[in-house]
Amino acid sequence: MTADRVQRRIIAVGSGKGGVGKSTLSANLAVALARSGRKVGLVDADIYGPSQPRLLATEGRRPESEGKQLIPVQSPFGVPMLSMGHLVQPGQAIAWRGPMAGNALGQLIDAQWGDAELLVVDLPPGTGDLQLTMLQKYKPAGAVIVSTPQDLALMDATRAIGLFEQGQVPLLGLVENMAGYICPHCGEQSDPFGHGGAEAAARERGIAFLGRVPLDIAIRRQSDAGDPPAAGTGPLADAYAAIARAVLAALDAVG
Repeated sequence: MTADRVQRRIIAVGSGKGGVGKSTLSANLAVALARSGRKVGLVDADIYGPSQPRLLATEGRRPESEGKQLIPVQSPFGVPMLSMGHLVQPGQAIAWRGPMAGNALGQLIDAQWGDAELLVVDLPPGTGDLQLTMLQKYKPAGAVIVSTPQDLALMDATRAIGLFEQGQVPLLGLVENMAGYICPHCGEQSDPFGHGGAEAAARERGIAFLGRVPLDIAIRRQSDAGDPPAAGTGPLADAYAAIARAVLAALDAVG
């Protein structure tokens, strides 16, 4: 009964295209929010390409169920989570049509989330059936858009922004990922994907810029090892913590 009274809000994390680090951002955002004292759950809504079990060290775990509801898997980082990756064999292709994928998304979101007040939902890239189901059925409290700085990614991010605007989902803001690379040998900074493009795009669209995360090999290594940087200390953890604070501020502003 207590769990039923929780005013749970959904934060949808989206992108217009794949390869911009949206899932990594989602995982680290959830961990950073949990470290800030919020009760957070994580839904891996990328039905066809689930990656959250690897990112949060829960590969090989299967959720239990009670009645028709799944019970989320507890990650080592204080974030309960659910993913299709917990329900199928590793590497198994999920060849489902839209309605089946939509039903699977419903099972993940309508699980027993207990006292979680926030659900971070890692959406698949693009603007298709699953995104529409998410917007129409579950009415996110706000959306975070992830993009890299280059023009092509920003064009696709604009499409994702348009989708959420059409669905009347408040845009919490834009995150610039892979923003700047510091050579570990010489210390020189370069910008292989450009710099500041996402911030400029946010300014042009009149939405908040939530922060940037550098292109850092430590993120790749730790992500592959199921050790999210947001769970540790140092500049990367600080970057994710700052984004989490900005997301919470934007969420409070939209009510």
